[in-house]
Formats: sequence, C-alpha cells, structure tokens
Amino acid sequence: MVKLESLKKSNQFRKALKEKKIHTDYFSIFAAKNFFKAEHKDNLLISFVMKKKIGNAVKRNRIRRKLKAIIQKLLKKRGAINKDYTYIVFGKSKAYAQKQKVLLPLIEKSFSKFKKVK
Repeated sequence: MVKLESLKKSNQFRKALKEKKIHTDYFSIFAAKNFFKAEHKDNLLISFVMKKKIGNAVKRNRIRRKLKAIIQKLLKKRGAINKDYTYIVFGKSKAYAQKQKVLLPLIEKSFSKFKKVK
C-alpha cells in the first residue's frame, strides 16, 4: 500500500514551488521531480497546505481531509499519479462546499497534465 509522506523542511517546499504548477478554482498543485528520497520506495511525497485566510481550523482541516481522501482514491488507480514527483497541494476555500464527486475528476485531470509535461 502506498503511504503519503509529507515534506518536512522549508528548502524542500521552496524547491517544489519553483517547478511546474497547475491552478484551479478549488486547489493549486505544484510538482517537482523527486529531489530527495522517500523513507520507503512506495511512498508518495505530497504535502497539503491551507492558508489561514481560508477560515477557522475546522474548515481548513475538512478541506485537507477531503483532498487527501481523493488522492488516496487516485493512488488505487494504477498510473493516475506519477510517484517520481514531489507534490504540494494548496487547498482553496471553494473546495469546502464542493462534493468529492466533482473534485475527483478535476484532480485526476490535473495530475495527468504533469505526466504529459516531462
């Protein structure tokens, strides 16, 4: 089973934020080729970030949980997410009110764009 592993240091975030990016109304995804090794070979390096402007902690955590659940579903689909990249997902306030059924195809489409741009 693939586990999600978070970025820990600020220099890791800086490197990932300088590379490829995709923006939607509900989230922004930044991706960079893996520049450091995951603890285990199967782990996916991904971090979920919310700005404090979005709302209180309850709202931010709900958006984070929703996005994580969608990523977990996509990992079960073979080849939906490229594990050779490090990802940072910024949630936006519109994602709070939106259903997972609507967000899933948007996220899948966004991750497929990273595959095409090599």
